Amino acid sequence: MATTNNDPTTTRTVLEPLLTFDPTLHSHTSIKSIATNSQSFIYLGTSSGSLLLLSINPDTPNEKNPSTKDPNSTLDFDVPSRNVSFIKSVSVGDSSVETVLLLDEIGKVIVLSDGFLFLTDSGLVQPVRKLGFLKGVSFITKRVKSSESECSDLLGFSSLEGASTSSRILSRLGGGVRVNGVKDFVQKSEGDYVFAAVVGKKLMLIELRVGKNDKEVDLMVLKEMQCIDGVKTLVWINDSIIVGTVIGYSLFSCITGQSGVIFTLPDVSRSPLLKMLWKEKKVLLLVDNVGIVVDAHGQPVGGSLVFRKGPDSVGELASYVMVVRDGKMELYHKKLGGCVQTVSFGSEGFGPCIVADEESGNGKLVAVATPTKVIFYRRVPTEEQIKDVLRKKNFKEAVSLVEELKSDGEISDEMLSFVHAQIGFLLLFDLHFEEAVNHFLQSETMQPSEVFPFIMRDPNRWSLLVPRNRYWGLHPPPAPLEDVVDDGLMAIQRAIFLKKAGVDTTVDEDFLMNPPTRADLLELAIKNMSRCLRLCFERFTLKEGVDTLLMYLYRALNRIDDMEKLASSGNSCIVEELETLLDESGHLRTLAFLYASKGMSSKALTIWRILAKNYSSGLWKDPAREHELLDGNTNVISGREVAATEASKILEELSDQDLVLQHLGWIADVNPLLTVQVLTSEKRVDQLSPDEIIAAIDPKKVEILQRYLQWLIEDQASCDTQFHTLYALSLAKSAIETFEVQSTSQEPDDGKLEETKISDPGGNSIFQSPVRERLQIFLQSSDLYDPEEVLDLIEGSELWLEKAILYRKLGQETLVLQILALKLEDSEAAEQYCAEIGRPDAYMQLLDMYLDPQNGKEPMFNAAVRLLHNHGELLDPLQVLETLSPDMPLQLASDTILRMLRARLHHHRQGQIVHNLSRALNVDAKLARLEERSRHVQINDESLCDSCHARLGTKLFAMYPDDTVVCYKCFRRLGESTSVTGHDFKRDPLIKPGWLVTR
Repeated sequence: MATTNNDPTTTRTVLEPLLTFDPTLHSHTSIKSIATNSQSFIYLGTSSGSLLLLSINPDTPNEKNPSTKDPNSTLDFDVPSRNVSFIKSVSVGDSSVETVLLLDEIGKVIVLSDGFLFLTDSGLVQPVRKLGFLKGVSFITKRVKSSESECSDLLGFSSLEGASTSSRILSRLGGGVRVNGVKDFVQKSEGDYVFAAVVGKKLMLIELRVGKNDKEVDLMVLKEMQCIDGVKTLVWINDSIIVGTVIGYSLFSCITGQSGVIFTLPDVSRSPLLKMLWKEKKVLLLVDNVGIVVDAHGQPVGGSLVFRKGPDSVGELASYVMVVRDGKMELYHKKLGGCVQTVSFGSEGFGPCIVADEESGNGKLVAVATPTKVIFYRRVPTEEQIKDVLRKKNFKEAVSLVEELKSDGEISDEMLSFVHAQIGFLLLFDLHFEEAVNHFLQSETMQPSEVFPFIMRDPNRWSLLVPRNRYWGLHPPPAPLEDVVDDGLMAIQRAIFLKKAGVDTTVDEDFLMNPPTRADLLELAIKNMSRCLRLCFERFTLKEGVDTLLMYLYRALNRIDDMEKLASSGNSCIVEELETLLDESGHLRTLAFLYASKGMSSKALTIWRILAKNYSSGLWKDPAREHELLDGNTNVISGREVAATEASKILEELSDQDLVLQHLGWIADVNPLLTVQVLTSEKRVDQLSPDEIIAAIDPKKVEILQRYLQWLIEDQASCDTQFHTLYALSLAKSAIETFEVQSTSQEPDDGKLEETKISDPGGNSIFQSPVRERLQIFLQSSDLYDPEEVLDLIEGSELWLEKAILYRKLGQETLVLQILALKLEDSEAAEQYCAEIGRPDAYMQLLDMYLDPQNGKEPMFNAAVRLLHNHGELLDPLQVLETLSPDMPLQLASDTILRMLRARLHHHRQGQIVHNLSRALNVDAKLARLEERSRHVQINDESLCDSCHARLGTKLFAMYPDDTVVCYKCFRRLGESTSVTGHDFKRDPLIKPGWLVTR
């Protein structure tokens, strides 16, 4: 039995020895040729002219006629216990059998011996027959088609050439009925076959025809071409025939007969060799030890294969090319080009060897013939190849192998995912956690729940739901990560001891040189396991378990940010599994987020309230304050603030009024703005009752009440007079208190500065504008509050502008003018109010107030002069003169009164001018109209109506302003405003230049 010696650089075992056959037991000569088919029949041609038929597992096929076996069936070579059986031997002649050509499609075998062609059946049952008069045949090959579309019909082409019947029929064997001198054969039947033969310097394309009764066989020459002398090898693919000589390789067209040189060989080189690659339907050309793959047109495709030596023979097995020489067979990958396995079956100088493969290109059997024996190899199943590489811990090689198999279509996507998962588990137990998870992530079929046993010990609530897939049994059963790390560390210690003793191990060399600690390995394992669960979320089948265990892992690493992010997201955690764990470990924030995500708002709010209380009382350290002490940063949000913020987010969506009111107080103590956000939230489905909210707000939290009332009035458009009045009263009260505080604390020297400092007491105010400004705006804009009630509140205060607004609402014009003119001394506002009243007596009343302010106040002459200057034309000069005080300085009043009189006279004269101009325009317009209506129109017998084109004659007619003339009938139909042209004079009046007034 041959032995397998793998190259040190390779780790694969693609082929393994199966059987060995000694042909000298049946024929005392050496083997010259060999051929195999998909039915596991092997044909051996000997130097003595014998043809031997062998079979593997002879019980499966029909021994008498192997051709009756189903051509689609194959033997199971996955089972190595097979036997080779000698079936039969026939004699072809005295010379050696140089070529055995299998025609499996028709169950025939063509043999080349001593320049003649012989035919027999595949079971060697029928006698061997010599085919025709062909002599000096040196090579034969059959046609290989990559596709029917790329192949021409040689029979039809040969008919066009007009070859004579006598030249085409070379051999007639057996009987038959002649029709016009040619025997009756079925054209293109199942018994037809085409092959090429080199005869001397000619290349012939021959069709083998077999009659219906399998006894009538003829050869028809389809085409005859001039060939090159010294042919050493031959391949026919599609419409191209590639010929190899000592000079080089040439390509012949079987359609045109033209030839061309592919490339020439060096002066000193090995004999040319061609190999049909059945799987890809390409041809391998050998130049010494280099194999070049070309297509049917002779063009190189892909890269070249570099062998260690020039081979004696070349074979094909799936994705590999086999070369044999000097008692060795080497396997090279077609795409990668590297040698993956070396098999030895003899010593140096063993003699020429021949390798035979199945023509499918994807078989499982390989036969290597030496001068004295035949060795059979079987292709190791892909699973066994992968297992063998994995057992050697060569994971990169395993990945490369499965990717090659996947690209070649030999394994499915499911198998690829299965192998990735298997590699991941092996790496996991070898303590390579990051690489293991990377392979888990590449597996599309592995369920993340398969890693549950590594995180939580059995039994747990998911124990019966986790798939228990043992894969190929190459790794131990799943165990908690702590046990995996402990076992791995023990294996490392044993490996260190064995290495000192000179024993090699499969433990990673890095671990031996620098053994890791248990803590580091466990942390790395937990990190990568959490990464696996996090990134595989889309493929989860047990999402509850995945999220729950992910929280376990985050807690083990104390990754608080990840814990809170998971808890606050749309997770599938089981609260019952986590609440005790998180409570005892002090991760209350995470627990609060988890409660909130599960709709357990009451529990979540209770935790946030406890957190805010503990931070404020100093029971817990506030991380914000520690951070502030370290770097002086005061922008960090405090723990109390965060607790209140998170609680407010929950309350903003709650419609449970009792729960909202229960937590409203402590949130207001932390941040009033958050309270307002809760009360005015638009996120809740059912809004809260305003009456109960107003009653529940702490009376001390005035700004909260005011902001809530403002939201009801402005945003919710509430028309409830109670809310408007309450809002006005609250603003008025706050304004009075603010004014009193400002008046009490203001010093004479720095009044404005102090007012600026206390205008916005506290840095946490809800409003940005002062309260008096808000009060004034609301009093002016709203008409739904009770002004008298508000006026009663501010009656004794110094809020004079607010009083003026309220008196205005009540229609107290005199009081409004007194406040504006005398109290506030705002002349502009007083004059504007008079303009709003719109009566001249209002200005006279204001002038009286300026000149006689009463209550011991000095007359306001400057204000009176301003009033006369701005609005004097609206006042009666006599009344003004009567009103003027004798004490008013003459120089102040003279200019103003004179200007007032001149303005009044100017206004009077302007009115007269406008009146006279209007009369003139009116007269001009009447004149133009009269001239237009008195225009004469001349009508004669030839005049026609512009509408119906009837002669007018003595008929009544009408003329429109655009000079169109119509009869009276058409005038009645069109109307007065629309002419024949469609012009509507009412909508678009017509203006003629003569009508315009030019004065």
